[in-house]
Amino acid sequence: MNIDVLLELVKMYNRDEVGMIRKAYEYADQMHSGQTRQSGEPYITHPLNVAYIVAEMHADRNTVCAALLHDTLEDTHATKEEIAELFNSDIANLVDGVTKISKMNFSSKAEQNLANTRKIITSITDDVRIIIIKLADRLHNMRTLEYKSVFKQKENSLETLEIFVPLAYYIGAYRIKSELEDISFRYLKPKEYRKLYNIMSRASEENNIVLTEVLQNIEYILKNENIPNEIKVRTKNLYGIYKRQSEGYKISDIHDLLSLKIMVNELWDCYKTLGLIHSKYHPVNEMFKDYIWNPKTNLYQSLHTTIFAPRDKLVQTQIRTFDMDKIASFGLTAYWDINKGDARDKMQKDLREKFQFFKTLTDINNMFLDNKDFVSQVKQELFNDNIYVYTSKGDIIELPKNSTIIDFAYKIHTDVGNTLVGAKVNGEYVTDLGQTLKNRDRITVITDDYSYGPRAEWLDKVNTSNAKKKIKDFNKKIKDV
Repeated sequence: MNIDVLLELVKMYNRDEVGMIRKAYEYADQMHSGQTRQSGEPYITHPLNVAYIVAEMHADRNTVCAALLHDTLEDTHATKEEIAELFNSDIANLVDGVTKISKMNFSSKAEQNLANTRKIITSITDDVRIIIIKLADRLHNMRTLEYKSVFKQKENSLETLEIFVPLAYYIGAYRIKSELEDISFRYLKPKEYRKLYNIMSRASEENNIVLTEVLQNIEYILKNENIPNEIKVRTKNLYGIYKRQSEGYKISDIHDLLSLKIMVNELWDCYKTLGLIHSKYHPVNEMFKDYIWNPKTNLYQSLHTTIFAPRDKLVQTQIRTFDMDKIASFGLTAYWDINKGDARDKMQKDLREKFQFFKTLTDINNMFLDNKDFVSQVKQELFNDNIYVYTSKGDIIELPKNSTIIDFAYKIHTDVGNTLVGAKVNGEYVTDLGQTLKNRDRITVITDDYSYGPRAEWLDKVNTSNAKKKIKDFNKKIKDV
């Protein structure tokens, strides 16, 4: 990796900005002069690789520059003011957002780590590009983890799974998420990783034969129907397979183990393609999902149908438009391609308005002043297993595992929670509002404007920070009256 390789990549999508990027490289190279990584390489190779990773997403000029400069405040005598003067205040703010808080501000390493974890997580509320740079930084560090001690390898891998993988998921950066998962898996459970890797390697020849046959048949059908398309083979990542095995699935029963991604130009071509595929291959009815009209909570859109393929195999086909595929692969980072110069503002606007986790994170940040309590609550409520349930209108609501009807009501709106008197779950009336919800439950809430309101004992029946706060606020207001 060298600056010319990076600039050649940037020229492909943003030729006019290479001058500023070269200037950022030269400054970073000067600041890091004489520093080396544990591999023995000059330190500048790390920021170069981080910048290359964000440039692969077609990041804007300021983000690429900040990636090159991301360690200068922490590891050199550079200052935020100097970076702002040499470049601009936006780049300086991005670099400052990525920089760890100095250990001089804390009495222990544990306190420093908690404060920095909070800074990383909450930075998304100010500028999602900070998280994107941190993810690229973590990805390159994980790619070069072999130079660390065994203890550090495991420590970094665990932190990656607990913090960075969920962050990548929430902004929809699936490619980064999958690679971070597999590298972490390799270091945390090397025996299981090697065993699964060998199993999948042995099976790859037969799997490729099946996927190629299905792919060619679908290409032939779509060509005859004059539907322009591109089809790619996708194999589930090893950590995803391992997790399914941990849940009791056999490898042969994992329905999305083998997948074809089918990209078409128009939305309605997605549904026409779906019908054409089903005319050739029988679908597994219960495994069909329409994420186009019911997107995932990170804006992922696609049609998923699992079909019976040759050689007793199941193949999942994911059908989407080309723009949907950009979002599916790169999440919010795809906005750099789709929205060009307005990408950053559109990212932040959609985060605030369309991403459910954003409001939850904001609520937790406001409720917990102590860094340890904040990180613990985020891990429990956001970075743990989630469930996805439906409103009576079919909207998807994201909740932490073990959430109840009361949690659901407050997620909809404060007034809905405060006037909640009953509910139907999957069409059946329930009497216990503290009933735990399950994935794909359908909930209809029953409210009464003249109800007593939330009881204090409801606090023992909720799992979300939002519900707890609203119940406390209501009861405090009643006492004050």
